[in-house]
Order: sequence, then structure tokens, then C-alpha cells
Amino acid sequence: MTDLPRPVMTGNTTTIEMLDRLVAFDTVSANSNLDCIDFIRGYLDSHGVASRITHDETGRKANLYATIGPEDRAGVALSGHVDVVPVAGQAWTGDPFLLRRENGRLIGRGTSDMKGFVAAILAAVPAFKSRALSRPVHLCITYDEEVGCHGARRLVADLATLPVRPEMVIVGEPSSMKPILGHKGKVSAFCVVEGKAGHSAHPDRAVNALEVAAELVHFITGQKRRILAEGPFDQGFDPPHTSVHVGTFHSGTALNVVPHRAEFVFEYRNIPGHDAGSLLDEVRAHAEMLLPAMRAVHPDAAIRFEQRPTLEAMALPAGHALAELVRGVTGANHAGRVSYGTEGGIFQEAGMPAIVCGPGDIAQAHTPDEWIAESELAACDAFLARLADRLAA
Repeated sequence: MTDLPRPVMTGNTTTIEMLDRLVAFDTVSANSNLDCIDFIRGYLDSHGVASRITHDETGRKANLYATIGPEDRAGVALSGHVDVVPVAGQAWTGDPFLLRRENGRLIGRGTSDMKGFVAAILAAVPAFKSRALSRPVHLCITYDEEVGCHGARRLVADLATLPVRPEMVIVGEPSSMKPILGHKGKVSAFCVVEGKAGHSAHPDRAVNALEVAAELVHFITGQKRRILAEGPFDQGFDPPHTSVHVGTFHSGTALNVVPHRAEFVFEYRNIPGHDAGSLLDEVRAHAEMLLPAMRAVHPDAAIRFEQRPTLEAMALPAGHALAELVRGVTGANHAGRVSYGTEGGIFQEAGMPAIVCGPGDIAQAHTPDEWIAESELAACDAFLARLADRLAA
């Protein structure tokens, strides 16, 4: 195993050299990404590519947007996020933010998800610049994908103010360079039940928050059974339906104390076309039916829902021009669908058709000693070169 030497960013830069620099930035979502964005902006400046920066409300996070080629035309956007998941508590065998090479693998946080793709598109900038592109390449570098896709939402709002925005978007999440036409969406919520504490010898004088929360969880489980039996179904996904999941449940202190508070989190990962918001509305409506009996004992009893950030589903028709473009560039005979989410649904919702295609395997994402195969980066480099050919035609 060897640590890679730190290159100087002058002239043309290889994808691996660029990945080395990007991995070195600790862009765990809780941290600022400004140093990383400043580096990318400086690199683009050195190649004569102007960029546009959009900050979040705190000023600690930023998106970057740039166009290579004719700026008065809509082209193909290459989109990637530079935030990464935490490394705390994971059994890394080396520094997560120092790129290492071992038997054809490049190890470091974010190599697969998804600084590998970002490195490839940045390394391709000189080649894009050297071509007489008839349609432009747009670069979209975002923040906070891992904690709710906040950066992509800010970016699409910013793009709406521009005279020209991308016609279509390739999101480079790890897909082993296979085109992905669709993914599930996600709606999740945190539920708090506030009852009234009391002695278990007189439960009628109390409001058992645990029991009420358990009844709501039972209702959600009933939704799962209904979907399993009735659908809707889409055999392109695994599982081929909207999934329902309750993740945590907390309540109670002792057997002889009626718990006054209970809380749980739950989610729906919906197939395209299935409105997960309506499923959450059903739970809210059921909660309203439980409140009168609770408040008959304790007027201040309550059930509250806090909806978490929503992730839109993505669905691109197989015959769409973007699907045909990516299939042609990759040489793939077919395209798949996945159950994990990406920023693609956000671009699609904003009127920019999106597809997922990027280097690496999702199985390596978020893991200790996260890695990407050098062959995957080479395949991505070849993909970008062929894409330039198409856009220059």
C-alpha cells in the first residue's frame, strides 16, 4: 500500500491526481466545503473557465456552476456533490483523507461517493476547452447531498434566474458507469407523542404515550402490508414497490411509570408515480382520530410530526434523448433502476431531465476504507472523451 505523492496543479491534471487533492479536503457534511470549492474555482480560473458560486444561508457551504462552450445554448450538465459522510466510529486502516493506492484500488473517503466523478470531470476540463463544442458542458458541484440534497435545491433555484440553464443532467453517482434511468424518492418524518405520566396502578388517570405511538406504528405497518398486497408495482426496482420502514422508537423509563412521551422515525421510499406524501397524510389523519380520547384525560396531550427533507423520485423514459445519448456513449445495451436516491430527482422536478451514470460501486460508498477501482476512473475518462465527441459534432 502506498500513499500517492501530492501533485502541483499546473497544466493538465490526471483524474487520479485531481482525486488526491479532492479527498484531502475534509468535506464531511457537518464541515464547511469552502476550501474545496475555492480550490475548484481556482483550478477552473487557471483554464479560463468562469464559475458562479452560490452560498447557503450560513455562508459556510457553496455550490459551483460553470459552463464550457457556447454560453447562449443549453447543454449537458455533469453534476456531483463534494460533501461526504462521517468517518467517526469506522475502522479505517489509514487516514481517510489521504488517498492511498492498493492493488488497483484508490482508498479514501469520498472516492466512490462521489469525488471520483468530480475529479474526472475536472480533469477533463482542458479537453472540453480544446474542442469546438456545438453544445456546452455545464459543471454542477453541490454541497450537502448526504444530509438532504440542500445544495442541489439551492442550485436549481439559482439556475432558474439565468438566461440559459442546462437542457439535461448526468448525475455521476456510483453506478459502475452503467446508465440508471430511475430511482426511488423518499419521504420521512419524526413523530412525537406527548401524553401524561402517572403510576401504572392507575393508568386510567394518565395518557400512555408509548401505547399511542405503538398504535401509529401499527397503522404504518398496515400501510406496508397493503402496498405489498396491492402495489403499485414497478418491476424495475428491488423491491418492486414503495418500501415502508420505522427506524427508531424511544419511550418509557420504568415498568411502574406510565410513559408521558414517545418518539419514532419512519420513512417511505416511493417508486416514481406513487405519492408518498399521501401515505404520510394518512398517518396524520389517523393521529387526529386518536387525539380526542387522549385529550379527554389530559387537554394538553399532543401528537406532532416533523417532516424531514424530501427526496424526489427520478424517472427518465427509455426513449428520451438523454437516455439514448448516455447509452450511446457508454455502449450499454440497457439501463437500470435503483432504490437509493440522488440529486437527479431534484433536477427532473425543476424541468431538467436527469440520468445517473458514474464511476464506482454503491456498495463501497459510506464504508470504512471506501475505495474506487482505477479501472472505473479510466472508464469514466473514456466516457467523458466520447461525450465531448458527441457535443462537438
